[in-house]
Amino acid sequence: MPAPSTDSRPATPPAAPIVARTRRESTPAWPDPVLPPPGSPNVVVILLDDLGFSHLSCFGSVIDTPNFDRLAAQGLRYTNFHTTALCSPTRACLLTGRNHHSVGMRALSNFDDGFDNMRGRITAAAATIAEVLNLVGYSTFAVGKWHLAPMREASAAGPFGDWPLGRGFDRYYGFHQGEMDQFHPELYQDNALTDPPAAPEEGYHLTEDLVDRATQMIRNQHSLVPERPFFLYLAPGAMHAPHQAPDDYLERQRGRFDEGWDVIRQRVYESQLAAGIIPPGTQLAPRNTGVEAWSDLSPDAQRLACRLQEAFAAMLEHTDAQIGRLLAELDRLGIADDTIVFAMSDNGASQEGDTMGICDTFQYFNGLKPTVEQGIARLGHIGTRRSNNNYPIGWAQVGNTPSKRYKQDTHGGGVRDPLIVRWSKGIPAESVGGIRRQFHHVIDIAPTIYELLGLTVPTSLKGVAQKPVEGTSLAYSFSPEAADEGAVPTMKASQYFEMRGHRAIWAEGWKAVSFHRPGTTIDEDVWELYHLDADFSECNDLAEAEPQRLRRLVDLFWTEAGRYGVLPIEDDRGNLFGGHSTPGTPAARHTFTYYPPIDRIPPDGAPALGTRSWTATFDLVRESGGEVGAPLSYGTVNNGLVVYLDADGHLVYDHNAFTAHTVTRSSEPVPVGTSSVSVRQRRVRGGPAQTELLFGDDVVGNGVIPFVPAMISPVGIDLGRNLSGVSDAYTRPYEFTGRIERVTIATVPAMRRDEEVAMQLAAAVATQ
Repeated sequence: MPAPSTDSRPATPPAAPIVARTRRESTPAWPDPVLPPPGSPNVVVILLDDLGFSHLSCFGSVIDTPNFDRLAAQGLRYTNFHTTALCSPTRACLLTGRNHHSVGMRALSNFDDGFDNMRGRITAAAATIAEVLNLVGYSTFAVGKWHLAPMREASAAGPFGDWPLGRGFDRYYGFHQGEMDQFHPELYQDNALTDPPAAPEEGYHLTEDLVDRATQMIRNQHSLVPERPFFLYLAPGAMHAPHQAPDDYLERQRGRFDEGWDVIRQRVYESQLAAGIIPPGTQLAPRNTGVEAWSDLSPDAQRLACRLQEAFAAMLEHTDAQIGRLLAELDRLGIADDTIVFAMSDNGASQEGDTMGICDTFQYFNGLKPTVEQGIARLGHIGTRRSNNNYPIGWAQVGNTPSKRYKQDTHGGGVRDPLIVRWSKGIPAESVGGIRRQFHHVIDIAPTIYELLGLTVPTSLKGVAQKPVEGTSLAYSFSPEAADEGAVPTMKASQYFEMRGHRAIWAEGWKAVSFHRPGTTIDEDVWELYHLDADFSECNDLAEAEPQRLRRLVDLFWTEAGRYGVLPIEDDRGNLFGGHSTPGTPAARHTFTYYPPIDRIPPDGAPALGTRSWTATFDLVRESGGEVGAPLSYGTVNNGLVVYLDADGHLVYDHNAFTAHTVTRSSEPVPVGTSSVSVRQRRVRGGPAQTELLFGDDVVGNGVIPFVPAMISPVGIDLGRNLSGVSDAYTRPYEFTGRIERVTIATVPAMRRDEEVAMQLAAAVATQ
């Protein structure tokens, strides 16, 4: 296929029109449209979240994923594919073909730490796949999780330069946060916030909605301008916690995991060996530190762990079914054979469920460790809109079989992930259904796409000189000969890893890796050495036996660290993530004035109602005295707060701390006419809060909140309604039927700035 021009102008300038006195004497000329050559394929990239190496049944899982299996049977499985160990960095690598430090995303998009490797946005010097494909006439769609723009810029006010439409996508539908409630999502369409199209009671689920939008975009494109192929980036947010699924999917999982994680992990391991997913002789890594033997758990702990794993499995099978709908639409439109499909995950299975699992992920961010008894009390809610759950680390290690450690770590459990590639017209029939064992990394996806499409990446885009693409195309591995990695070795020379101080380097089949322990410096870290070609699960540390080889690899790590902008590395001597209060952002202000109706205010654009004391004043108009509704809400039924007028017109403040409700009600109704009413919450650092309700300056109610979560929810503030249902005392969306002239929120720090930053960091890390 000839290489199309990547210039924004046609390759051959059109002849200029000849303009004379009249149309009869003049000669028109038209520029050629910018279109790829006929036959250029569509490209679909499916990126799952927190899916471990062994979570798909075609990679050994006991969970049923027939549609991913179908992709694998019609394409290739890659069993030596790697990511960065965390969400935003992997996404930045995937979309640019460069390393995450190189493009400014060493960790989370939530922070700018003052160094170029962590700006929380992809540098303009690293074009995305969408930007490159747009230049040659592709339609480009992003659907699902983005999390590549600074979260403080994710409000209706923008700026929008790092949102999907600012980075080359024609259309966008999805969410910006690291995690999202599947029943009450905070959604965006293009450059604006938007409401879900239905309620949970009407059958709404986010993953279904996302696939609906993706297929609609494809249908529109193929129906209206079939001459233009498309690039779809579909990142549903599954399988990140909360693990939520429709009831019928939850019910079909009952009892499926009762044998426990030790038995099922062994079964997955044996399945992987039998199917050739892992090489013969691969050892099953021992249980990670903190993972108890299943037989040592109490019966209640086992019941809770099983129900949490059932919710994960239900969500994965539901997600697989939605991917099946997308694949079926490609078949129906007759374009499946003309479409390259990549399916992968962004990191290994998550460790954020801790040892016993959790029913509310925001308990984890707030430093709470719920008991098994508390989990059992909510057993019936797990997997539904009334639980924000995550499984225990024992099940996470099953998801990473046969490796050790988890997401966030640079050992195999954190960075080795499944990859499936299907392309009927590009993968030889002799290769279809095969396994490829060549070492590759997520930065290799973009150059693979460019090679398959015959594209050359521009050296300059929008006046900005571009960084070289740092990945290596894996297109060579499509050949039948590549089934033997000895005969066709990887074309990749080396690859470094660094995540929150954890480090690793791979080269020539060997891997050196270091686990960074909190509270220590990197000089105290111990480097391990594994011959990865012969030790898939990193079980045999050869550091003492091969000190010279280890030293060469460690030296190579530091060379690549300098080359790709890895420095400085987090060393626990300072918080590289905290940054500072950027002027023009909510963290730099203490007073907020809103004039409803306005769009929802995302958490990172909202006042810090969890960490600060605050007073919210509402200038209301009640003309008849019958007006009710919620002037302010934040969060969901799992955790949040809401201010509302009840059926009697009384002002009510309901503080919902992980379903423990503290309700303060005014002694009299809100006056008819124009009035100013307030809710005041005085927070004690690490302790309770005092609340007061005021009409003007008069106190009309007070109470004490025993516990105030610092981090509240991934669902932000609504003014004039409560779409997500913080309380069951009313029917959602409970729109305020009077008029809100103005809302003023004044905050006062109740903690030191470094304490606020530490909490924000913990929450952001845990939601990746």
